[in-house]
Amino acid sequence: MTEQLRDALGRIDDPALNDDIVSLGLVGNIEITDGTARVPLAFGAPYSPTETDIADRVRETVREEGYEADLTIEIDDQTPTGVVDDAPNIIAVSSGKGGVGKSTVAVNLATAMAERGANVGLFDADVYGPNIPRMLGVHDHPGMAEDDETIIPVESHGLKLMSIGFLVGEDDPVIWRGAMVDKVLTQLWHDTEWGDLDYFVVDLPPGTGDAQLTMLQQMPVLGALVVTTPQDISLDNARKGVRMFDKHDASVLGVVENMSGFVCDECGTRHDVFATGGGRRLADEFDHPLLAEIPLDPSIQEGCEIGEPIVSDGDSEPARAFRELAERTMDQVGRERRRSHAEGAVEIELEP
Repeated sequence: MTEQLRDALGRIDDPALNDDIVSLGLVGNIEITDGTARVPLAFGAPYSPTETDIADRVRETVREEGYEADLTIEIDDQTPTGVVDDAPNIIAVSSGKGGVGKSTVAVNLATAMAERGANVGLFDADVYGPNIPRMLGVHDHPGMAEDDETIIPVESHGLKLMSIGFLVGEDDPVIWRGAMVDKVLTQLWHDTEWGDLDYFVVDLPPGTGDAQLTMLQQMPVLGALVVTTPQDISLDNARKGVRMFDKHDASVLGVVENMSGFVCDECGTRHDVFATGGGRRLADEFDHPLLAEIPLDPSIQEGCEIGEPIVSDGDSEPARAFRELAERTMDQVGRERRRSHAEGAVEIELEP
C-alpha cells in the first residue's frame, strides 16, 4: 500500500528543483494506519507559497488514493542552523551603502512574513543607524526574565524585536570601536529569549565592515538579501556586498531594487528617478534572482515615520510589492533547504 501511494506522490513535481518530490528524497517513510497515511515531507520554509502548494497537492493525492492525510515535517539538510532555538531560517538584509532603504525593506519583509502566519524575529543590528523601533512605532524597551540575564524582546506588528537602538538614547551617537560592536551584537542575539520562530530577519549595517563580519562568522546565516537602488553608484557598492557573502559561503537569496520608479498620481506616468534596470543587471551579473522592484512612493516613508509598515496598507502598489518580496524570499529559503536535503539524500544513496 505504501509503495502504491509513494508512486502516486512521485507524480508531484517540485517547480523549483525540476524533479518530482519522491525522486528528490523529499518524501520520508510513509506509514498507513487505520485509513490514515502519515507522510513526512522535507520542507523548511513555513508559509512559503511553493511549499504550501506542494503540501496541498500531496493531501489531494493521498485522498485520491483513499486515505486521510497526516503530513509532518522532517528535514535533514546542511543549511546553517542553531543561532536561535527552533529558528533555522536566518535571513540577513544588507546593502553596500547607506541611504538605499535597507531597513525599510527589512521591516516590511518581516512584517509581511508575520502577516502570512509565520513566527518572526527581527534583529536590528544596524549599529550606527538603529531606526527600526521608530519604523514600528515602538516606544517600550525590552524586559528581563526572572533570571535577570535573559532579555525579553519587544513585540510589535506580530514581530519579536531587538535593536541596538534600545541601548542608546534616541539622539545619542554610537561611538564604538570594532571590538565593542562585536561584543554588543553577540551578547544581544545570544541573550535574547526569541522563543519558537520560523524566520529570523537581521538588518545589517550598510557596508562590509566589522559588524557584518561578526554576524557572518558567529551567526549561521542561511541567506541574504542585497538591497540596492537602480543607479550605478549604488550597484558598485552592492557588488561588494554580494562578494562578501560569497566569500563566507552564505547564499545570496536574491536582489531587491528599492526606489525603482515613481508613478505620478495625476498622470499615471512612471518616472525613473534613479535610473532604471540596475537591480536586474546586478542579479544577472551574479546569477541571482531579482526578488522585487519596490516603487519610489511617498507612502512608504510616511508609514515609517508613523510606525505603520506600508505592507499592512491594504492593496496599494507598495504593499503588494513587499508582500511579493516576502513570498519570494520564503520560496527561496524553501528552495535552498529542499535542495540541500535532496543533495544529502543522493549522497547517502551513493555510499557503498
